[in-house]
Amino acid sequence: MAESDIGASVASGSYPSAGMIVLPCSMGTLAGITHGLAQNLITRAADVCLKEGRPLILCVRETPFNKIHLRNMVLAADAGAVIFPVVPAFYNQPIDSTERARQFAFRVLAHFGLPQGEMYRWKVD
Repeated sequence: MAESDIGASVASGSYPSAGMIVLPCSMGTLAGITHGLAQNLITRAADVCLKEGRPLILCVRETPFNKIHLRNMVLAADAGAVIFPVVPAFYNQPIDSTERARQFAFRVLAHFGLPQGEMYRWKVD
């Protein structure tokens, strides 16, 4: 971990945070988080969230998954992380890639507990 990372507030469990979203979360970052390596600020802050019982959402981005990826996702989920793959929804019939990205971000933020007024919500006819 770089010296500048050590002084970052989110690298300490005593710093109050609501949790963390890693978006995008590469398989390398996932592996670092899963195995508690804490070699950089992202993996250290994620480690703090897990040890303090704070929400941690990992938006994994690489496909297809191999068995190592899948095992790391299971280990991270077992440790308390939420695995939220970067997969756009199509049921809202987005008009373009910008709208797909917006709706994905809304879904992640809503899952984190932040209200998202513009998020598409399923309606029963």
